Amino acid sequence: MNIIYMILLKTINIILKLFGKQGGNIIGKIAIKLNKNMLAYFKINCPVIAVTATNGKTSTNNCMRYTLETAGYKVVSNKEGNNMETGILSTLVKNATLTGKIKADYITFEVDESYVPQVFKTIKLDTLVVLDFFRDQLDRNGEVETLILKINEFLKTYTGNLVLNADDPNVARLGKANPDNKKIYYYRVQKYEHATSGMKEAGEGKFCPFCKTRLEYEYYQYSHIGRFKCPNCNYGENQIYKEAQNVDLKERSFQVEGITYKIQDNSIYTIYNYLAVLSVMNIYKIDADDIIKAFSKFSLKNGRLENVSIKGIPTIINLAKNPTGANVSLRLLKEDEEEKELLFVLNDNVADGFDVSWIWDINFENLFENKVTRIITAGTRQYDIAIRIKTSGFDAKKIVPCENLDEAAKELYKTNTKKYVIANYTALQPTRQAIFKLKE
Repeated sequence: MNIIYMILLKTINIILKLFGKQGGNIIGKIAIKLNKNMLAYFKINCPVIAVTATNGKTSTNNCMRYTLETAGYKVVSNKEGNNMETGILSTLVKNATLTGKIKADYITFEVDESYVPQVFKTIKLDTLVVLDFFRDQLDRNGEVETLILKINEFLKTYTGNLVLNADDPNVARLGKANPDNKKIYYYRVQKYEHATSGMKEAGEGKFCPFCKTRLEYEYYQYSHIGRFKCPNCNYGENQIYKEAQNVDLKERSFQVEGITYKIQDNSIYTIYNYLAVLSVMNIYKIDADDIIKAFSKFSLKNGRLENVSIKGIPTIINLAKNPTGANVSLRLLKEDEEEKELLFVLNDNVADGFDVSWIWDINFENLFENKVTRIITAGTRQYDIAIRIKTSGFDAKKIVPCENLDEAAKELYKTNTKKYVIANYTALQPTRQAIFKLKE
């Protein structure tokens, strides 16, 4: 019966392609309707690598895929970012034979945090990468502790490779979930130029998850990410597998074990993502020259730290779906010494979360001092974000709310000043399209 289902699903996929549609989660949704245990149908005989996190899943997963492909391997991946069970199922259907066999050297998935236990109770997982945990879409996910405990429960019986960010206290704790698992790999980034002695943005995990003592930090890279330690039980002291040194955002480079890696991005949080990929590549013994080559060329170009030129004006577009994502984007503005303008687009659709109170945890303060001369707002909650920016002390006369994205894009490019664009989840691609219309 499942072969008949596969014929039907692949036929639907062909029809969608004829109409120029990617399909996204649609194939997976239909597959689950046909057979709720459809994931068990697939025959996988290669390593399955998954990355989960609040921020950075899509970029990291695609960088893993790109690096493996650069090394000459065939990779199946949900590169468009459909990261729930239905999206992963769609990816498998599209890449399987009618009998369910997946022909690949590696499979890489980005997986929504809440779906990790659900997906991998059926599919054998060889390597799990956990980047970070931040507050995100409280009306869908609840408090971040809820997600951490859910993944921690899954890891109690997991014995595969576990790659963890040692500088995130919410992530590093997962290494203790299963004392019998010896395949724990921690990565860390040494203090970079703009690290601070105190937390400058909203953060989580201020207390030791084991003895409840307040954590002490040597420095903060951003939010709660940094070099921490529990003064009571020494939580935070881990054996480090890979450590990035000599981070230079201006030169867009970092070093690991004496090797210099050049990258396309200039944000501290992307250094952590690259280091996670590097850790995985080393576990699978991918040649260093292939990694260097892939890192130097990789760029997602879908609105994640995307650099474009519109009418000859440098423009940086980035996704921000929670306070940390927005604050990291604003750090780029503050670290940029040139004069610039900002477009901030905020939606409150289902995929964004209806609750936009998180914008009050964005650090808009001192934007004027950082040579931000004007701010355009748009989206379904254009006035909410405009009011939030106004209350930070930014001159209200220099805040321009716009009713639609085409109007906002035209308003933004009335001047020749450098542009930054921040948009949340459902706003990102429509905003990008509105801006690219002007490029055309």
